[in-house]
Amino acid sequence: MEHKRNDSIQKTQLIVEGQASGEVLVCVEGLSFWGGIDPQTGVIIDAHHPNHGDSVSYKCLLMPTSRGSCSGSGVLLQLALNNLAPAMIIFSEPEQVLTLGSIVCDRIFRISVPIICLSQKNYDAVASERWVDLRDHKLVLANQTINLDPISEDQLVLSEMDHAYLQGEYGSAAKAAMETICVMAAVDNADCLINVNKGHIDGCILAHDANLIFAEKMAQLGAQVAIPTTINAISVDRENWHKSGIDQNFGERASRLADAYVAMGVKPTFTCAPYLLNDKPQFGENIGWSESNAVIFANTVLGARTQKHPDYLDLFISMTGRAPASGIYSTHGREARVKIEVTIPQNWLPDDEIFWPLIGWLSGKLSPDTVPLITGLEYLSTTTDDLKSLCAAFGTTSGAPMLHIRGQTPESDGQADEGLPIKRIDSENLKEAWFELNRGLEKIDLVAIGSPHASIDEIRKIVTLLDGRRCHQHTQIKITTARDTIKLAEAEGLTEKLAAADVQLIPDLCWCSIIEPIFPREAKGLMTNSGKYAHYAHGLSNRHSRLGSLQNCVSAAVSGFAAHELPNWLID
Repeated sequence: MEHKRNDSIQKTQLIVEGQASGEVLVCVEGLSFWGGIDPQTGVIIDAHHPNHGDSVSYKCLLMPTSRGSCSGSGVLLQLALNNLAPAMIIFSEPEQVLTLGSIVCDRIFRISVPIICLSQKNYDAVASERWVDLRDHKLVLANQTINLDPISEDQLVLSEMDHAYLQGEYGSAAKAAMETICVMAAVDNADCLINVNKGHIDGCILAHDANLIFAEKMAQLGAQVAIPTTINAISVDRENWHKSGIDQNFGERASRLADAYVAMGVKPTFTCAPYLLNDKPQFGENIGWSESNAVIFANTVLGARTQKHPDYLDLFISMTGRAPASGIYSTHGREARVKIEVTIPQNWLPDDEIFWPLIGWLSGKLSPDTVPLITGLEYLSTTTDDLKSLCAAFGTTSGAPMLHIRGQTPESDGQADEGLPIKRIDSENLKEAWFELNRGLEKIDLVAIGSPHASIDEIRKIVTLLDGRRCHQHTQIKITTARDTIKLAEAEGLTEKLAAADVQLIPDLCWCSIIEPIFPREAKGLMTNSGKYAHYAHGLSNRHSRLGSLQNCVSAAVSGFAAHELPNWLID
């Protein structure tokens, strides 16, 4: 079933209302608020972003659209609670994550952060200003006034059940959930809602107080999920955090956050790779997931269907089993809009899996807001971990919820590439990407594996690569993974071998949520096999990372050193 979707921005669309004024800050690239902005200061901390060091607080913030993590909605809420939010945010392309955050600010916490979408002409006019006022549905510039049209839900055709939710028959929490879903449907120009079968919750990391405040408020209102729903990695080892040296207050609050979602009926899976669980979505199945890497993998590799739902909207969808019928839920919304031709370096060998996060990271750069079709990889033999790594890295640089890889992913052969704009990946931009993601030190103190959560195959490979050797006395390997994966590793005797090598397996957390002292305070040199973590590491830990294959990572752990040298296959 196809659903109407208009991808064009209405000329002057006021998504979330309010009165505001502020100095104009233009971001020529989209920005992930999570990992890209410090919610305690409002400063842009993404070291790879052109506006690194600028403050978004109190600004009229312009960007084409957001990118990266679904958790940006929670960061916007925390900024608002801290009185550090932008005065208003203006987009020129469709956007969901910050829009949802603003709606939650407005409807649940009564804090106004206006959201506006403009045509390119009007967007450019605002971008040329120094100061902008928003009042009475008008943007007032120095020599021009732009009239804004409030968003309308009149086009939505709702079911009897939808109306029952809106009338409060399922309680105040469910009513608020359905109201928000309908507003987001209007934002997406959807004409109806669809049923979804599974949910995945992302806003469960205690990156800031807003996530805890929101979850406990919803639990107190009696919120309950209506469909099977899993939950992302959290901020503590749920069962053993008391022994980890974490601050008591932080550990208790992080546990309360997890408990709030479990009390709402969410399965305590605590993994950022729910696609590795036994009950993974099936091809063509409509689901309501958050967590950017999970969404991209589900759409791209499994062929399931889900928008990249923002944090908090994921809960609302799980509470109702309904989502806006828009974007990636339709076959039209999944069509490739740009073709990326990859020329594989002649000397590359398949056992150097660093190739995959580099391809993902560059593909996101080349298609920051559209679904790409990647060609040139048709005859390669790929693993689930290769595609997991690619999808996660893609999500750091693109706002698109999926990609197609010719010959590798289930819907790629149905993608027409005639007439598509063409971008290219070759040895030159692969080198540039390698250097961008390898800003860290040569002396390695910490090797971080498991962003997204490590699979059982990755753990097996690490044991094989160690081959009975131990980590260097000043270097640690820490692997974050799901509890189900640890059970498999225990059954195969892998956990004993890892322990003998001084390698630590950590359940429930992932590197996006780890804080000191689990991240050793004294560690300065960092290495990872994850393009996602290499991208976000500096913003999260104030350390630049090195990126390498699992073999590189194990070698660095054993020797305590990783030379800052290009892989042989990238050397001319």
